[in-house]
Order: sequence, then C-alpha cells, then structure tokens
Amino acid sequence: MKNAIVSVINDLVTDQRVHKNCMALQKSGYTVLLVGRRQRKSPPMEERPYRTHRMKLLFEKGPLFYAEYNIRLFFFLLFHRADMLFSNDIDTVLPNWFVSRLKRCKMILDSHEYFTETPELVNRPRVQRVWKRIEEFAVPRLGRLITVNESIAELFRDKYGVQVAVVRNIPARRALPPAGDRAQLGLPTDKHLLVLQGSGINIQRGAEELVQAMALLDDCHLMIIGGGDVLPILKEMVQTLHIPDRVTFLPRMPYAQMMAHTQLAEVGFTLDKDTNLNYRFSLPNKLFDYIQAGVPIVASHLVEIEKIIRQYDLGLFIDEHTPECIARTVREALADEGRRRQWKENLKQAAAELCWENEEQNLLDFIQEK
Repeated sequence: MKNAIVSVINDLVTDQRVHKNCMALQKSGYTVLLVGRRQRKSPPMEERPYRTHRMKLLFEKGPLFYAEYNIRLFFFLLFHRADMLFSNDIDTVLPNWFVSRLKRCKMILDSHEYFTETPELVNRPRVQRVWKRIEEFAVPRLGRLITVNESIAELFRDKYGVQVAVVRNIPARRALPPAGDRAQLGLPTDKHLLVLQGSGINIQRGAEELVQAMALLDDCHLMIIGGGDVLPILKEMVQTLHIPDRVTFLPRMPYAQMMAHTQLAEVGFTLDKDTNLNYRFSLPNKLFDYIQAGVPIVASHLVEIEKIIRQYDLGLFIDEHTPECIARTVREALADEGRRRQWKENLKQAAAELCWENEEQNLLDFIQEK
C-alpha cells in the first residue's frame, strides 16, 4: 500500500477534521501516519485505526514554538517514507512543500480557515506579513488545495488563480452517545442549559459578551467546553460578575464525551464577530455539532453560518454583540415552546443532510485526482 503522512500543528486528540482526512486517505488506499504535537496538558490519545506520532516540544506558543515545530516536522517527513504528504493549514505547509519536492511525492494542503486573516495575526501586522509571505510562496506552487467553504475558496481562487475544492467540516451521521446526566456531571437540574464549545474560543468570537449576558440570565447556566486564548479572561469575568453558579468551564475532551454534554443544552452559540475575513467567512465545527446534537442555535450574522441556519430554520440571530442583546435573544429562543419544537424537527432534517457521509465524497475525489 502507499504511505501518507498527515501533519497538523494542533493537538491530535480533539481535531475531528484531521481524523476525517486520515480516514478518507485510508479509503483511498493509503497507510496513514498522523503527526502532531503533545502539549503538557494534552489528554491521552484514544486508539485510532491508523498510526499516530505526537512530538513533545520545548515551546508551546510564540515564534519559537512555530520554528521548532516546523524544523522538527521537516526532518520527520524527510526521514519517513511517503507517497503522499497531507498538510493541514498554512502553519505546516513549508516543511511539507519542501519535502514533497525533494521526494517528488504528491502533496495536498487543507486550509481549515483563512489563516492569514485571523484576528491573532490581523492585530500583529509584522507576524501577519511573515505568514502571508509563506502563503504567497506555497499556494501558487501547489496549484490546488482544499478549504472549508465556498467563500474562502473564492478568496483563494481570486488571489492565486488556483483550483480549490470545498470540503465542509461536517461530523459523521452516527449514533450519538447517550446524553449525560446533569446531576452526575455537576450541572444544575433546575435551569436552562446553554453551551458554547470549540477548540479555539479566542478573542473576537463573542465569548466575553456571552459571559456578561449570563449576569442577566438568572434562570440559565452556560457550559463552555474547549480551549482558547480568551478562557483566562472569561474565568476572571465570571468571578468579577459574581456568577460562578451560572457558568461551568469544561476542558477539551474526546468528541463522544463532548457530544454527551452538548445534547443536554437548549441553545448553542456561535457568535464570531465580523472583524476580519477569516471570521466573516467562517463555518465553525460547532455549528454542525449543534445540528447533530439537535440543539437550536443563536448566531451572529456571518455569511456561511447564516446560509445554513436560514435554509433549515434552526434558530435566531443576534443584531449586535452586547450582553443585553444576547440575553434578549436567548430569552426569545427559550420562550416559544412551539417554535422550539419546530426547530427540533428542522434539526433532524439538517442532521440527515449535513453529514460527513454526504460530504466525504468531495474529499475522496480530490485525493484520487492525478
């Protein structure tokens, strides 16, 4: 069989898109080795139907982290046999590109977001220029790539004249784990349960205003599941607002465990702000997780998210990012029992259609192209 090495800078445990890429490569006849990093607080790796390798790095953030990871990845790829290199995002593209040229093997780039326009880079123009140069060097030379929605695909096509396939990050249609027990999970049984989840709960994603809104929602409790750079700020806000009984912070966790929590919620949030191109055209994983879990959605007005919520009628939108508006929209979502029942029916239809079993063929076709 042919060998494929898949590389990603994220923690391997929680990145479901990378796992789906690996499974698609296996279906296409490749033996897969997934390479990523192991952080000090990484949960243990569950058994996978392919090999994995987690690099322990000296640095966990900042320029030294990126430099160390890319250098080590370059030598790892160089000294392991591969017929295909599969790079996830621009932050792994350089070692993959150079090794693919040295070994004359096939390479695929999967851009999970419009990386060079993330707020973490937009607010740091010098760092952004470095990543833009990497993108401008690599993407035209690849000639084709994968990304997560049509809006981002158009940006790449217009800027670089490359072929772009759209593979949305949609979870598989599978039997959900049983919903958790609130009492056993330490969650209140007498309040409306809300959820915000994600591996990138970062700045400008509406989480701060959502936590502030919880001070206005005394009959609600918010689960925040995942990780991100804004979490320390959120935890401090909870203490400052004196609402520790209204917000529970849960760490990154395996998908089945996360979905057992998410199914308990009556509302799920995706509140990214239109402050940069990456967020404007985002289509976050959590949107599809809420759909599969049957959870109505409160969202901000962003192009790709709004298309899906309006197409299937799955929830409501906030008009502005203020605690008062978020709280008002939550109350509206919880108030109408008939509308909530209709959303639940609509979510079943959306879950049946927006599933990986339908989406995967786009990826398989791309992998199998010569």
